[in-house]
Amino acid sequence: MKEITKLAIILLIITSVAAAGLGYVNGITEGPIAEQLRLADIEARKQVLPEAEDFQQLDIESPDDYKIVSEVFKGTVGENKTGYTFKTVPSGYGGTIEVMVGISSEGVVTGVSIGNHTETPGLGAKAANDDYKGQYTGKTSDMEVTVIKAGAPSDNEVVAISGATITSRAVTDGVNEAIRYFNEKLR
Repeated sequence: MKEITKLAIILLIITSVAAAGLGYVNGITEGPIAEQLRLADIEARKQVLPEAEDFQQLDIESPDDYKIVSEVFKGTVGENKTGYTFKTVPSGYGGTIEVMVGISSEGVVTGVSIGNHTETPGLGAKAANDDYKGQYTGKTSDMEVTVIKAGAPSDNEVVAISGATITSRAVTDGVNEAIRYFNEKLR
């Protein structure tokens, strides 16, 4: 019995030291990780709305009606508005996907960028490839985008990633939610 107690105390000490070490490292890296995420978001906004020089964050109106819209920024050049960027977080196959969408003041999708996600490498992760996300550029806000599995897409369609239809639909849901927000709140 003494031997078991002794081993339990040793195990408790080892796990306590390990937990304290992990907590310390987490405290040190928390700030730099947050800063890297902030910089990645800035880069994604510039990528999806390249004509904007500056971005101003807007409060999300009626957040209960737009559950997957997490951020809205107005893009400007000087005093002139160039469009908006939207960060949406739809649910994909492996979890949430950060989808950054740029929409010009005229209501045209100027770009889509895929941020953090846990989609399957080689399948759903292909959503970040230019071949896929480039399909959204040029779509107008007067239409809902739909996903087709094969064939030549029409003006309001994108072709799904082969083997990753759930991911394709999730990205499209993010784009459509950004379009809906733009039409209902910003137009």
